[in-house]
Amino acid sequence: MQYKTITNQEELDKILRDNLGVLLYFSRQTCNVGEALEPKVKKMLDEKFPKIPFYFVDMDQTPDVAAKYTVFVEPTIIVFFDGKETIKKSRIISIPDLENAIQRIYDIAF
Repeated sequence: MQYKTITNQEELDKILRDNLGVLLYFSRQTCNVGEALEPKVKKMLDEKFPKIPFYFVDMDQTPDVAAKYTVFVEPTIIVFFDGKETIKKSRIISIPDLENAIQRIYDIAF
């Protein structure tokens, strides 16, 4: 699966319109927790939810995108289904809990 960094709100709006499911990963390059969690989230998507693309949002580079979704702590994960914010987890994120939350909606959506 290919991973991309969001560079502006217009790009994100198009991604949300064009995909049924999207996972946004908000963090900073200097966040150790975010760096440790990111590969685990990518692996989970690759193995369990291949139809949901992963997009990284660098909170230092695109603070306007982070602010629009009221993301002020890192890491934060937001999962969108059909363009709507469906799941939001911040700071201390359990991969099994995130997986279970996504699974319920993924089974219905796809």
